[in-house]
Amino acid sequence: MSEARRTVGFVGLGRMGAPMAANLAKAGHRVRGFDLVPELVAAATGAGVEAADSAADAAQDADAVITMLPEGRHVLGLYRDRALPAAARPGTLFIDCSTIDVADSRAVHEAATRAGMRGVDAPVSGGVVGAEGGTLTFMAGGGETDFAEAEPLLAAMGKKVVHCGGPGAGQAAKICNNMILGVSMIAVSEAFVLGERLGLTHQALYDVASTASGQCWALSANCPVPGPVPTSPANRDYRPGFAGALMAKDLGLALGAVEAHGVDAELGRRAAARYAAFAEEGGAGEDFSAIVRTIRARSAGGPGAEGEQA
Repeated sequence: MSEARRTVGFVGLGRMGAPMAANLAKAGHRVRGFDLVPELVAAATGAGVEAADSAADAAQDADAVITMLPEGRHVLGLYRDRALPAAARPGTLFIDCSTIDVADSRAVHEAATRAGMRGVDAPVSGGVVGAEGGTLTFMAGGGETDFAEAEPLLAAMGKKVVHCGGPGAGQAAKICNNMILGVSMIAVSEAFVLGERLGLTHQALYDVASTASGQCWALSANCPVPGPVPTSPANRDYRPGFAGALMAKDLGLALGAVEAHGVDAELGRRAAARYAAFAEEGGAGEDFSAIVRTIRARSAGGPGAEGEQA
């Protein structure tokens, strides 16, 4: 282990949080985890995480407290009336890895500071596969000193850690990144459906685009059709990866920022609307790449035999 063993409180042991906490434990840190779902806590203990009775219990005597929760209201709820910070020692480092609104993230940072704590926002990219493999990318916001203390812990859970600026900058980078991802997945999916109609096999289109100007992560790592990328969710009946509901949420956050700052982001707006509809119409629990099915179904003439090719 390259750094001293730390005691880390970890709140939120879902599909992302559980493997992240396990990787911290694997790196030699003492991890005390809590989730509102007892079964998730029990499962995490099998991966070296100690069970805490509450979020406050996880924070007690911790050197750092990491939160990985679904929405800003969940994170803010932990800081309401200083409940979570009050359980920790003065000066404890709080790291929020949730993807939430930039304004909410800055409010969390301010709440931690008022309580005598330090804060870093560090949302992630890489999905469940990245969390399990320890290959996440972290986008961090906070002061230089606080980031320097957080970086070794983040590095134990990922392969790349980028300091994006002051408080909230990590969240800003995350929503911009996922706006790119949402738009590009729709474009890649439309191209594959068009290729089907033009008589191209999925493999032929992939072989060209993956080595030409159409190359992007949505194509090369998360290809929306089965076959060309065996590890993509398309080969597992679109079990997520990165769920459609989460993409809809993230694009909603991006849309809020677009509107607040008057940005002419036509494709971002359209992607947000498409994924909101996708989630509402049954895609919430599927991988976000399953939007290719919606595009295929809504294309003139319906799916057809060509939509079933490998």
